[in-house]
Amino acid sequence: MARKRWHGPEWTVMGKDKAEVVGAPGADRKVAWRLTIVFMNIWVAVLTTVETVIGIAISPLLLVIWLLVTRWPFGKIVRHFIWMYGRVWIWMVSPFVRFELIGADPNRSARPTMYVANHLSFFDIFLLARMPVFDVVICLRSWPFKMAWYMPFMRCAEYLDVERLPWERIVEKTQRFFSEGRSMLLFPQGHRSRDGRLGRFYSGAFKLAVQFNVPVVPICIMGSDRLFPPGRRWLAPSHIRLHCLEPIDPSGFAGELGHVELRKHVKQQMEVCLADNRS
Repeated sequence: MARKRWHGPEWTVMGKDKAEVVGAPGADRKVAWRLTIVFMNIWVAVLTTVETVIGIAISPLLLVIWLLVTRWPFGKIVRHFIWMYGRVWIWMVSPFVRFELIGADPNRSARPTMYVANHLSFFDIFLLARMPVFDVVICLRSWPFKMAWYMPFMRCAEYLDVERLPWERIVEKTQRFFSEGRSMLLFPQGHRSRDGRLGRFYSGAFKLAVQFNVPVVPICIMGSDRLFPPGRRWLAPSHIRLHCLEPIDPSGFAGELGHVELRKHVKQQMEVCLADNRS
């Protein structure tokens, strides 16, 4: 009678005169997949905790060093810290997640830009550290500001809570950011997509781009909904792609409803990019 012997992901069927390698049964592949997920989640949780604790502990010393060496404004230094935190996090998850960056141009940091991105996962903000630009003020809803370990850094980086700030204050702060050469990033959907598709776009980012005549760069994030979608409590291996589209000049969208046309144009460009990548 033939006997089966387990060798990693394959079975060897041992007969009287031969040994034949056959594929692993589906049940065993599922066990291997589940073990990978368990190990990934323990790995990421432990290393993220260690990175966060060490980062908080050494941030005062690093702040002094950066101030002396770079002479940058305080907010810019904190934005650089947050960007480096995200880069380290991306490196930590890289054994399980493959990253691909398309179309990013470091020279775009030479002038203020309005970045707009689709939103699929809690970790989208971490993943944006893959971009070569760090001096970006991010506009968010209120709930991320409730995380006590991140909130002080977000405040120091001058991130905007768009749910609590009145529109006039947002416009005032945006004018100052752009005049100082900074860029901004918003998620025009306002919330994470539940099905991976673009939802309704709000007009705020496009009103600001038209008002202050700064180019709009759409960023299409793909794959982060497989990493950590809304409603799921665990991470899974994924292939994540960030695709930066060409800058869009807002001067071609004049008139009282120019920002509406710009919003529709940007959404259409992003829908085409996402559809092409799905196919």
